[in-house]
This record gives sequence, C-alpha cells and structure tokens, in this order.
Amino acid sequence: MQNSEQEPLINFKLNHVEVDLLGTAHISKASADKVKEMLQTGQYDCVAVELCPSRHNSIVNPDALAKMDLFQVIKEGKALMVTANLALGAFQQRMADEFGIKPGAEMRMAIDIAAELKIPVLLIDREITTTLKRVYGNVPWWQKMNLASGLLGSVVSRQKVTEEEIERLKEGDILESTFAQFAEEAENIYLPLVDERDQYMAARIQQEDLTGEYGRMLAVVGAGHMKGIGNYIEKWRQDEEGPEQKIARLDQLPKPKRWPRFIPWAIVALIIAGFAVGFSRNADLGLQLVWYWIVINGALCSLGALIALAHPLTIIGAFVAAPITSLNPTIGAGMVTAAMETWLRKPKVQDFSHLRQDTTHFRGWWKNRVTRVLLVFILCTLGSAAGTYIAGFKIFESIATT
Repeated sequence: MQNSEQEPLINFKLNHVEVDLLGTAHISKASADKVKEMLQTGQYDCVAVELCPSRHNSIVNPDALAKMDLFQVIKEGKALMVTANLALGAFQQRMADEFGIKPGAEMRMAIDIAAELKIPVLLIDREITTTLKRVYGNVPWWQKMNLASGLLGSVVSRQKVTEEEIERLKEGDILESTFAQFAEEAENIYLPLVDERDQYMAARIQQEDLTGEYGRMLAVVGAGHMKGIGNYIEKWRQDEEGPEQKIARLDQLPKPKRWPRFIPWAIVALIIAGFAVGFSRNADLGLQLVWYWIVINGALCSLGALIALAHPLTIIGAFVAAPITSLNPTIGAGMVTAAMETWLRKPKVQDFSHLRQDTTHFRGWWKNRVTRVLLVFILCTLGSAAGTYIAGFKIFESIATT
C-alpha cells in the first residue's frame, strides 16, 4: 500500500483490481478538479463513489424531491427521517454556497466523466437511511435529543468557514485527531456514522474485486474515510468472512425494543383509570378531570401548530385531535395535523424545487410549505406528548387532594 505525499491518495492491489483511493473534501473545487484530472487519463475501468442509491438518485435526478408524496411520508412514519435528511443536506448546501460550488461536486464530476468515458459507476456507501437508523438506535434517549438539537444547530448556525480550512480537511492527521476526539466523546455515534461506513465501503470494494470485471478502479471517498477503508482492506485480506456477509451484517437495522411499545397503552390505561376514579367519587370531579385532559392536551398541541405557523384551521384541529389521539396510541396528533396542513395548504411544485435552498435558512423552514408540514408534525407531536404527561400528573394530583 502506497500513500501520495502531495494528495490524499492511497494505492493498493487486491486479487484482480488495482485501486486508487482518492480522498476528497465534499465541497471543494480542488477535489472535483482532481477527480476530473485522474479519470481523464483513461487508466480506469470503473469509478467507485461514496454514494448510496438514494443519494446517487438525488444527483442524477435532482427533481426527485418534487415527486415526494407527503401524505405517504407521514403515514409511513418517515417524517422525522425526511426532516433529518433535509437538515443534513441544508448544512452541506450552506457550506457549499459560501464557495460557489455544489455539494458533492467531486461525486457529480465522477458520474459525468464516467458517462463520457462509458465506464461504470459503482455505489459503495451504505444507504443514508440505514446509517441514520443505526445511529439513532445506538444512542440512549437523552443523546437522541442531542442529535436533534445538533441538526437544528447546523441549520441555525451562521459561522463562516474558510476555503483553506476546507482544504485542510484532506490532511489525514487532522482528520484522524478530530475523529479520535469524537470517538472518545460519543463512540456510540462515531461507530455507525464513520467506522461502520469505512467497513461497508471496504467490503463493497472487495465485493467488486471478486467479480473480476475490473483491472483498475478509482475510488472517490471523503478524506476522513481513507485511513479506515485502507486499514480494513489490509486487515481482511486473510479474513474468512466474505464481503457479502459483512455487508449483510452492516445493513441490519436495530431491532426495536418491545417494552417501549407498551408505555403508550399503559399511559392510556392510567388516564382512563383516573377518569373512572374521578367519576366514581362524584360527577363534578370526573368532568373536571376530563376538562383538564382536553384543555391541557389540546392547548399544548395547538401551541405546537401555532409555533409552526400552521393554518388557523390546523391549529383548531390540533386542539380537537390531541385529546382524542392521545387516548389512541395507533395514531398521533402530529399525523392528523400534518395531514390537515397538507390538505389546507397543498405544497406547490416550487416548494419542492426550492427545498434545498429554503432549508439552508432558519426562516426558510417556515416559509416552504413542505418543511412547514414537517414542522407541524414534529411540534404538534411534541406538544401532544407534553400535554399527555402534564395533564396526567394534574389528573392524579387532583384525585390525591380531593
């Protein structure tokens, strides 16, 4: 294995294919130019890129977001995942806007030049949805809140980053020290976000090598993944486990724990039991407890809709829906209010086409009808959840003091 001193480049030979592993910065014009320069030498039979099928599709089919079915997204419980993807994309887009270059320009360059040379493009990264789910499933509940606030912070932050600092990201020692500190502070995030993807991309390169179809490959990956991929390639040379088994293991989604499923039903049972106790003592107390439930739950859910700048009818609908849906764990207030908002303010084609730009600004999330629906879903869900617990405590406090 050889390293280039001038460029973040590693060269190694597998059974059939010789690989040039090029490290890039994802919003660097110099990186895009280097990809073009290397491919146009005509020495490569294929180019492997740090993309999964969905991210590749967003590059070759930029209008894919316009085909998103919001009702389906909400119905299938994918609203949070779509929001996370938009926040991640917004951060990269905002960084790219500072330097006048599109996010992932080196990947776009690789795809375009490969089409000109008529050589295949190999997608070697793990699906981003799988990675996010493994990150989410690998952290405790309190750290999940940190992840959410971190994503929000990436959108709100206006800190400037110089192009020199971006170029320095290609220096292996800086990246390694940065990741090492990250691993010490949050290893359960680092493993699925970085280390597992190093393994995945190494396994995909091995998998393509076993086909025997290529003599020389250019692999374009983020500089931060270079050392990990190279190390795993070397480590696995004599490994009995094949790349297919490694990929299948890394693609497994975390199994949901069973006990959290019973919590909503237990809460419903407690609330209904509280109503029953109240009415058994006297009708006035029972009605008072029901009133607490309706007002607190409905008001907080409506507050969430109001913060999201939802349609007035959606805000009213939130007040009506929350006390009812909170007693039925199979449907959430956020689903109802998001569906209402989508129906009342149906997103236009321009809302979908402007998603990438609008999400780079804090106000844009409220301006764009697509992201506003997502905000309605999230904030109404949080409001209803808070209302459930606060109203529940109020109900049992009233029973205890009466």
